[in-house]
Amino acid sequence: MLELHDKIEAAVASIRAQWPETPRVGIVLGTGLGGLAEQIESPVAIDYEDIPHFPSSTAVSHRGRLVCGKLEGVPIVAMEGRNQYEGHPLKQITLPVRVMKALGAETMIVTHAVGGMNPLYQPGDVMIIDDQINLMGDNPLVGVNDDRLGPRFPDMSAPYTPELIEVGLEVARRENFVAQRGVMVAVTGPCLETRAEYRFLRAIGADVVGMSTVPEVIVAVHCGLRVFGLSVITDMCLPDALKPAVVEEIIAVANSAEPKLRALVLGVLAHEAKKQK
Repeated sequence: MLELHDKIEAAVASIRAQWPETPRVGIVLGTGLGGLAEQIESPVAIDYEDIPHFPSSTAVSHRGRLVCGKLEGVPIVAMEGRNQYEGHPLKQITLPVRVMKALGAETMIVTHAVGGMNPLYQPGDVMIIDDQINLMGDNPLVGVNDDRLGPRFPDMSAPYTPELIEVGLEVARRENFVAQRGVMVAVTGPCLETRAEYRFLRAIGADVVGMSTVPEVIVAVHCGLRVFGLSVITDMCLPDALKPAVVEEIIAVANSAEPKLRALVLGVLAHEAKKQK
């Protein structure tokens, strides 16, 4: 981890040369959810490959650029897509989170597409993440700790900020749509799970399953960011009624849920804007 500090500084210097403002919030946009970036005011878009030490993204629907600007009057930096599946170490995958913090962000909003295992959920629902389970077989904090970046043993009793969870639930009530609240489990992927694995994941307390987000949230907690997480349920993973997954259909469902996702993200940003005044 000791090598991360210089990489963070190099990435920050590169971004500030093109966008000198200080963001309040960093946003990570997952599969099919990049449309929110189109609403950013006075955007400055930087391809990942043009930022030192940022790994590029090759996943379907992940555009692979950092968009800087304002939403709801709040200065933000938004990642359009991840670099989760290219074989990079978790320290490198999560480097953008540390860069957001070093740029000045205080809060991270993270979104992703997931499979639903709770039978009360349905495709197109948005779940506000209350807690997480890490079954990825790795952790981005493994190795010698750099105290400049965060503590050796960060507390994970509340990785998702309770205040922001309540704000999200209130936004959903006000906008008159259902926002679920539950537990997300992350596995390595990129293959989807077997019926036996879905039974196991549900049995250990997970409501949805995905292949990302957990490493980013661990790093966000390590470096002191407040976190608000959203899962968009794109397909149901019920072992006794399991259908083959079709990537195009998953992306289409994620896109259809974007109005709800947008309302929640903008509602949290509006909350953050009020705190600033």
